[in-house]
Amino acid sequence: MTGVLEKDGVTLEELKEKMAEFARERDWDQFHSPRNLLLALVGEVGELSEIFQWKGEVPRGLPGWKEEEKQHLGEELSDVLLYLVRLSDICGVDLGKAALRKLELNAIKYPVKLSKGSSKKHTHLNVDKSNVNGDSAAAAAAAAGHQ
Repeated sequence: MTGVLEKDGVTLEELKEKMAEFARERDWDQFHSPRNLLLALVGEVGELSEIFQWKGEVPRGLPGWKEEEKQHLGEELSDVLLYLVRLSDICGVDLGKAALRKLELNAIKYPVKLSKGSSKKHTHLNVDKSNVNGDSAAAAAAAAGHQ
């Protein structure tokens, strides 16, 4: 596996292919069941959580963090992402499409007029499902396309 750092951006599809190749080269497919990948993902989320444990609220950009701390954070974030991408591949889920669909569903659950500047959960917003953002036709079409 070469060329990992050759370009600035990467797609989920490229990550999926690289992860599949990585596992195949090591004969690890036999271990990559959905359950095992999920448990590995949870473990990595725990390691990511440890970085922030006891720090209190941390401002954006992580001012005051040492470069080594930021690098460690990047490694743990990457572990989480890579296991998530691998899990979605093994389960046959197009993660990019699923994420875009979820954003569309969240736009319906959290209409701008009712949720802007609010941290309330959608169940505490006064949402009229037939008239989200003042456009009942768009809301109905969006909801119908995602059932």
